[in-house]
Amino acid sequence: MLVRPSMERGPAKISVKELRTGTLYAKDLEVAIGRLAMEEEWEPMGPTPMPSLTTLRSWDRKLLSRYTPFYMPFCDLCCLCTYGKCDLTRGKKGACGLDLRTQQARIILIACCIGASTHTAHARHLVHYLLEKYGPDYPINLGTEIEVEAPHIRLVTGIRPKTLGDLAHVLNYCEEQITHSLAATHTGQEGDYIDYESKALHVSMIDHVAMEAADIAQVVGFNFPKGDPNAPLVESGLGILADTTKPVVLLIGHNVCAGVELVDYIRKAGLGEAGTSVEVAGICCTSHDITRYTSKAKIIGPISYQSKFVRSGIADVVVVDEQCIRTDIPSLAASVNTPVIAVSEKVCYGFPDVSDEPVDRIVDMLVTGKLKGALILDLEKAGAVAALTAIRIAPLRRKFKAIPDVEKVRELASPCTYCHRCRRNCPSDLPVSDAVNAAKQGVLDKLADLHDVCLGCLRCESECPQKIPILSLMEAAAQHKIKTEKYKVRAGRGPILDTEIREVGSPIVLGEIPGVVAYVGCANYPGAGRDVGEMAYEFAKRGYIVVASGCSAMSIGEYRDEEGRTPYEAFPGVFDRGGLVNVGSCVANAHISGAAIKIASIFARRKLRANYEEIADYVLHRVGACGVAWGAYSQKAASIATGYNRLGIPVIIGPQGSKYRRLYLGRVEDVASFETYDARTGQKVYIGPAPEHLVYIAETKEECMVWTAKLCMRPNDTTKGRMIKLTHYIDLYRRLYGRLPDDLPLLVRTEADVPITFKDEVMDFLKGRGWKPAEVPSIDPTLLERLIRVRK
Repeated sequence: MLVRPSMERGPAKISVKELRTGTLYAKDLEVAIGRLAMEEEWEPMGPTPMPSLTTLRSWDRKLLSRYTPFYMPFCDLCCLCTYGKCDLTRGKKGACGLDLRTQQARIILIACCIGASTHTAHARHLVHYLLEKYGPDYPINLGTEIEVEAPHIRLVTGIRPKTLGDLAHVLNYCEEQITHSLAATHTGQEGDYIDYESKALHVSMIDHVAMEAADIAQVVGFNFPKGDPNAPLVESGLGILADTTKPVVLLIGHNVCAGVELVDYIRKAGLGEAGTSVEVAGICCTSHDITRYTSKAKIIGPISYQSKFVRSGIADVVVVDEQCIRTDIPSLAASVNTPVIAVSEKVCYGFPDVSDEPVDRIVDMLVTGKLKGALILDLEKAGAVAALTAIRIAPLRRKFKAIPDVEKVRELASPCTYCHRCRRNCPSDLPVSDAVNAAKQGVLDKLADLHDVCLGCLRCESECPQKIPILSLMEAAAQHKIKTEKYKVRAGRGPILDTEIREVGSPIVLGEIPGVVAYVGCANYPGAGRDVGEMAYEFAKRGYIVVASGCSAMSIGEYRDEEGRTPYEAFPGVFDRGGLVNVGSCVANAHISGAAIKIASIFARRKLRANYEEIADYVLHRVGACGVAWGAYSQKAASIATGYNRLGIPVIIGPQGSKYRRLYLGRVEDVASFETYDARTGQKVYIGPAPEHLVYIAETKEECMVWTAKLCMRPNDTTKGRMIKLTHYIDLYRRLYGRLPDDLPLLVRTEADVPITFKDEVMDFLKGRGWKPAEVPSIDPTLLERLIRVRK
């Protein structure tokens, strides 16, 4: 099926201020031509349907007056127009008038636009692909336990989508807003850094709408699990195919449509299920989604495994779709004689477009080497070509799957001059030069040790003047270890059930479930996934609700406890105390932020339709949730995190994430910034730093765990809830620093908040710091004056 985007638009509207004819008189008349079904009155329309760039500006300014942007520019020049380079140091302005702070905010907006447009384009392709298959009236049915099927779409647009066609109209709105946001970055547009940040928050909110549309489309179109807490466990790890004799097709990217066609072809051709005659495995989010389609497919691992696995030669065919794909996949694959099939207009690699050629002819060209790669935009054909090529070429490629022995590794390492350029070019400063130099002597331990911490970026190889294949040596040295890398990941379950929200809404808002912790984003961290796995295991064990998506969800599966279980085997897949939920790929992130919206809507009965400010205000002050993007790497991660922020959810990023160069930091010394209205009285009340920041960098996993516990605190916590949260915060803090937290006087509101376990010690500490109980703890905090019920 050849899928190309269309330009379908929403209903056209004609507005007439006054109309007078011989028989008719009307004022403020509006005529709509086109699709109207989605405008059904399922709930009274809220104040902000389909917000423009400035509709929620006042909310953003409230948020950013408490959490002010902090910039760490990596470049103090601007080179975006022909007047540049413009020096922005020491308070100077560029030729267009921008200062350094505003330029940095502009760069942040560009990054968020890239991220949002990438997810939206992904969603557009998925929706059109499914519209071609099923038509616009194909219903959105997520089962009997999900009535609020699309919390983001309802909240932002006011639309309650019922069909695939409705999702197409939602995407029209998303695309329009992304265009306006990107246009604001052109020379001579916005000139205020807070307004740039407001636009970044806006387009990142749009990102979550588009992600939700994408995942709903594939959940209903491909019959993925619909919030199933018992989704099957699937195999994962670099070692799961190390000894296979079957042909292997490797899927890389985020858009699973071609993978689905591959699995369907294997079934139709009588080759059984995936894994019976042909192995189907994936890297990055496509692997999540193909295992949601069939649990017989396999997950190799996160984005950082691409170069390692392709170089291993195990894959007989590589199919690339879109997003987070190494741009040198063709050369990596060619080095082990693996043909590559590109299936997206966004990633063509210079391959000839053979979409109109017969299947057999394309297979012949790939198997005989006449083509190293092919662009096939007809996905059904791409699936057939991938399967048939793998079957025919696998026997011819056996020698490329052979692992170099010690003598061969020593021979390949022998040109090393110990110049250290590999180490200097390593983003993690790994001792690469020491390891390669030792391999010259036949000592491979140091190379093998690098396997666990190497990101697979290949910068060491590109810098090596001797052209030593360092990554291949590393993988050869670690073969024994790699073959044991076999884990379990629970297949992505998709949305959170409304019934689950009803069960946990109260204990989350009151603080008796200490928090919801989301591990999201890329795998840009040395040490593979062990840190993420340890953190997820720790918080699930403590009774937090742990949710995960994308590469982080895979990395969590690579941790084992003392009993040899992965976290997915140790904890249930429920959205409840002590549960560990894998929602699925990157676009399934919208289900995590959507769960916070559902708590406000389903538990607290706040109006949802086009009521963004009130819902975000509720989430900020009452829903103890915290995101952790430990390996944040791409522009998509920037827009995902910023979308969480607009909704009032703080995010911690790992050390590499500091390169985004912008944080949202609260200032505890600025007491007024942590004052809100008490909606019951209209009085201004101090709520304490809860949460203290909206975007924070942690340098180590221990620091991250301390801050995770802290950022789950909310002013709405009951004394019992705050006591529970403080218990975890104090316990983790003491484990890291060996003492009580210095900021306890800011977080303990009354003596009843103090954990019983630490009562005497904490009270002595507080007295020593001159602490006094708060006079009027707020129980109904809000930043929105219109929500004050009684004015004084």
